[in-house]
Amino acid sequence: MAAVYQLFTELQVTRCYHAKVTAKPKILVVEDEAPIREGLVDLLVFHGYAVDTAIDGTSGLEAALGGGYALVLLDVMLPGLDGFTVCEKVRRSLPDQPLIMLTARSQDEDVINGLRLGADDYIAKPFSVTQLVLRVQAVLRRSTPSVSEQVIELVGECRIDPLNLAGEVDGSPVTFTRREMEVLQYLAAHAGRPVSREELLHRVWGYARDLQIETRTVDIHVAKIRRKIESDPSAPQRLVTIRGAGYRLEAMSATTP
Repeated sequence: MAAVYQLFTELQVTRCYHAKVTAKPKILVVEDEAPIREGLVDLLVFHGYAVDTAIDGTSGLEAALGGGYALVLLDVMLPGLDGFTVCEKVRRSLPDQPLIMLTARSQDEDVINGLRLGADDYIAKPFSVTQLVLRVQAVLRRSTPSVSEQVIELVGECRIDPLNLAGEVDGSPVTFTRREMEVLQYLAAHAGRPVSREELLHRVWGYARDLQIETRTVDIHVAKIRRKIESDPSAPQRLVTIRGAGYRLEAMSATTP
């Protein structure tokens, strides 16, 4: 109940963060605890979003697969199908569906599992209302990014086509999620120098620099990209780690297809 009290208390002081929104992106909230679900609805409506709800994993999955949502806010611990299962099934059918997981379980393995299954972000309970709003805004801001037509060529036989979220690596076709491609594009635009995790969180995910946000989100996305572009992900040659500095993409060129 402390989390519920905090949610409603902070809702009263978030008016200074409210901005006018001309369009109303639709968000699906999948949460079985009624007080938290209702608090999230009030908060999101206050900030200009249209909101649908589901109270269990089965109905949440059905609603999410119906499409049309700008974002899905998905609790991990749900009756019926758990949030991890819902996330995996949604990602399989709707690869570009923006999705944030809400979890009371802050263990690293739970967070990592959610991100590996395709969640764009996670928020641990009890959470700050201001932090939740900022993270929702960050994911939505990047849900329909403009995609450059420039093809990225990496060392060896690796050619990536951002426009089609696809590529060819060592003679085999690969596909990428939109977020993976955004990371690759940013690294390619800054090829030849290390890019820190904090810079990627700021420039790709849209988090403010002064927020204390864990960087495991970046590491997990980098690991997923490496499995697609590296001959041996355990000894990367194209997306390398620079100790204490971040990641560097070994790009040869960027050309127009």
